[in-house]
Amino acid sequence: MANREEKRNLETIPVGSLGIIALKGCKDLGEKVDAYLVKWRAERESEHKGSLAFAGYQRDSYLLEAKVPRFGSGEAKGQILESVRGTDLFLLVDVLNYSQTYSLCGHENHMSPDDHYQDLKRIIAAVGGKARRITVIMPFLYESRQHKRTARESLDCAIALQEMVKMGVDNIITFDAHDPRVQNAIPLNGFETVQPAYQFIKGLLKNYKGLNIDAEHMMVISPDEGGMKRAIYIANVLGLDMGMFYKRRDYTRVVDGRNPILAHEFLGSDVEGKDMIIIDDMISSGESVLEVAAALKARKANRIFVFSTFGLFTSGLDKFDKAFEEGVITRVLTTNLIYQTPELLQREWYINCDMSKYIAYIIDTLNHDSSISDLLNPNERIQNIVTRYKNGELG
Repeated sequence: MANREEKRNLETIPVGSLGIIALKGCKDLGEKVDAYLVKWRAERESEHKGSLAFAGYQRDSYLLEAKVPRFGSGEAKGQILESVRGTDLFLLVDVLNYSQTYSLCGHENHMSPDDHYQDLKRIIAAVGGKARRITVIMPFLYESRQHKRTARESLDCAIALQEMVKMGVDNIITFDAHDPRVQNAIPLNGFETVQPAYQFIKGLLKNYKGLNIDAEHMMVISPDEGGMKRAIYIANVLGLDMGMFYKRRDYTRVVDGRNPILAHEFLGSDVEGKDMIIIDDMISSGESVLEVAAALKARKANRIFVFSTFGLFTSGLDKFDKAFEEGVITRVLTTNLIYQTPELLQREWYINCDMSKYIAYIIDTLNHDSSISDLLNPNERIQNIVTRYKNGELG
């Protein structure tokens, strides 16, 4: 099968010379993305390559050096150490990388999402309007869990989106936004929420043998009503049935600011003997997804695979180790869009889905001002890889 990079016919003139700034905490992902772009642009044949419009098209790296040094008080400033004038600038930021630290009055402080977001704004401010276009690639959308307002409370995600736009950001690209409707806060600007459905399916099929991908042997499960759209998409492209759980709550009581969950109730056809794909946007502590897996096991489901774009694992990995030992879960797949601990990467039950090539495609295409709609709907690629799996062609 021909490589997809050969199929991406990018003959249009680039918007500007490509520049990528990977903020602290997103360096590894930035380097992987950069490596793909350097390789493709060296190989790409174009009669215009020598022209002025393509100046700086082939380089050893598109990463620009920037840093956010801090004063002893913990205050900071953004610095860009190379020219960004006229560049088509892409900023990569991982707001969940808590492994990054800075010194605050002699104490080691771990960076919170607020710190990362503030650093992003510092770098945008350092650009000073000199770039031709600014695109922020923020895989986990900052404050996306605070996406809607109930009673008197702040609406943080909408505020952040408006703030970025006011600072001169043209496009925001995120992955699997908790609620994509938050883009209504910036209706006149570019906002894309990208689904990693293909990477999940590829990750599963390349790492797990002996699956029957048909409605008799497999089912897709949404762990709650909010994630139905994701589950419906995967079920449709794979030709599977789907089921869902809903949380039965006790509305007479409030515990820790919310109504406690009494039970996870299941809606769907018989799961006995079938493999399950549970799909959700994030694993936070993991409690919900493990309860859903246990409830499916109680209904005599076979193997259970969990797809989740963001694996936060805020309560550690012990619960997942135990669930794996007890046969409740078979594999958990999350992406490298956010920080992954070395311990997680070594777990037998874990499959890492690398998103760097996909991000490189998006950057490459946008830099040429071409449509990314085929990248946003991976149906054809999913059908391809499933066919190859069924034919035994996957390594």
